[in-house]
Amino acid sequence: MKIVLFGGTTEGRTLSRELASLGAEVTVCVTTDYGREEQGQGPGITVHAGPLEISGMAAVLKGAALCIDATHPYAVAATANIRSASELAGVPCLRLSRSPSPLPPGCVEAENAEEAARYLQNRAGNILLATGSKDLPVFSVLGGSRLYPRVLPAAESLAACERAGIPRRNIIAMQGPFQRELNLALIRQFSIRYLVTKDSGEAGGFEEKAEAAADGGAVLVVLRPPADPGEDYDAILNYCRGLLT
Repeated sequence: MKIVLFGGTTEGRTLSRELASLGAEVTVCVTTDYGREEQGQGPGITVHAGPLEISGMAAVLKGAALCIDATHPYAVAATANIRSASELAGVPCLRLSRSPSPLPPGCVEAENAEEAARYLQNRAGNILLATGSKDLPVFSVLGGSRLYPRVLPAAESLAACERAGIPRRNIIAMQGPFQRELNLALIRQFSIRYLVTKDSGEAGGFEEKAEAAADGGAVLVVLRPPADPGEDYDAILNYCRGLLT
C-alpha cells in the first residue's frame, strides 16, 4: 500500500520509518537536498527532493491510499497546496499536528514575524533568531549587525543571510534541536538580549530554548503557531495501522 508523506520535520521522519516497518510503500517528499539527507535511506521508503507545484504533488499522489502532511506547523502555504493536491488526486489527507507548548511567564507572544519585528524595532540589544531563514527578510529592517540568525548549514540558508545583510561573523549555521547548555552558551557568547523562536514543540527543542533564555537573562519572543486542526502522531499511526491490516 502506497502512502505519500510530505515531510521535513523530525516527527515526519520518524513516522515514515515506522510506516515502512509496518509494510507500507512510503514516498517522502521534501523540498531540498538537505531534507533528503536528513530523511536518509531506508527499506520501503522512496524520497523525492525538490519543490512541487500542486499538479506535481497530485502526480506523486496518484495511486496512493493516503496523503500525510507532516510539514512544519508554520508552513501554511505548503499545507494549503498539499490539501489542494490531495483533493485533485482524490486521495484522503491527514495533517500531522503538534500540540502548542505552555509558555513561560514573562515571554512576549507575537502572531507572526512582522509583529515580532515591530516589537523589537525600538528596543536595543542583540537578537538570536531561531525562526529559520525564510523570515530573515522581515527581521532585516532591524539592522543586520544586531541579528544572530541560527539557520541550517545549507547553501540556500547562507544565501538568505547574505541577502538580509547579516555579517558572516553573526551567522550560526547548525542543525538542531539543541540542548539548553548550547542555547545558553550562544546567548552568553553573543550578548543576546532577545531570543526569537517559533513554538517548535518538544521535537524542535522549545523548552530548552525557553530555559536558556531565562537562565541567560534574555527576553523570549515566541511566534505562536497558526491554528492547526490536524491529528497527533499516535492518532495518525493508528489510522495507518488500520489501513495496513
